Amino acid sequence: MKFNQSNIKKAKNYLDKNYCIGVPTETVYGLAANAYSNHAVKKIFKLKKRPPSNPLIVHYCNINDLKKDCLINKDFLKLYKKFSPGPITYILNLAKNSKISKIVTNKKNNLAVRFPKHRVFRKLLTKLNYPLAAPSANISTKLSAVQASDVREDFGNKIKYILDGGKCNIGIESTIIDLRNKPNVLRLGGLEVSKIEKILGKKITININPKKKIAPGQLHLHYSPGIPLRMNIKKPKKDEAYLLLKKKKNYRPNYFYLSKKNNLKEAAKNLYSLLRKIKHKGYKSIAVEKIQNIGIGQSINDRLKRASRFQ
Repeated sequence: MKFNQSNIKKAKNYLDKNYCIGVPTETVYGLAANAYSNHAVKKIFKLKKRPPSNPLIVHYCNINDLKKDCLINKDFLKLYKKFSPGPITYILNLAKNSKISKIVTNKKNNLAVRFPKHRVFRKLLTKLNYPLAAPSANISTKLSAVQASDVREDFGNKIKYILDGGKCNIGIESTIIDLRNKPNVLRLGGLEVSKIEKILGKKITININPKKKIAPGQLHLHYSPGIPLRMNIKKPKKDEAYLLLKKKKNYRPNYFYLSKKNNLKEAAKNLYSLLRKIKHKGYKSIAVEKIQNIGIGQSINDRLKRASRFQ
């Protein structure tokens, strides 16, 4: 189901009728529905088996569309000009006359917003007169989808349509930054925190495990392949899948490589696909070698740590 104008039209028709559909973004695939419709948004939570306390990210095409729903500040403008569209989500205060469904925000007066870069998703957004709530297209706590077949695997015929945009370019979710007061990062993701700090000209607090959950991606267990996962392992057990950052000379059938040449961005792109592949091959557990905790490696380690909490 490749991208063309008729597929965009089909996607729009389903969304206009308050259905949920699968959509491609540069980070991971999303499960999208009209963010102004209580009826449509309820379906997202039901399909994902997502707790109502876990708010949704809402996607806009540009800043002009956003102004109807959120209050804009200086820090947001600086980051928007540099990084949007792209893998960054902003938490902003809601405007008083916003039409955003209260189910999206769990009745809070703030909203997580993003401007996706994927050309197919952007094309779709230009055809709509409402923004799209679109959390990752997976069952809650499970692996995110990075291609249309992953979405189909997780939801089957429970969703009406998947807009196929190929494999996601980044492969892990967006970085989330709360900009309501003093900026702080609530989820590590596809955009490195050091780049954000450079634009804002200040050190940013990272608060990815708060008591109060106001952003997606903060659950104790998340991004799980559904089998036990161990981190920082030098030698795997005999029948265990071993996930490595780069290829080794001594090949083993249970070795899986995140990148060819120790490239962390390539590793992030391949992470969910490989974890899914390992599960499909019937392995009962996964060992992961130590991943450098720098740049996007921090985001990879965050995903692995949450996945490792599977019991």
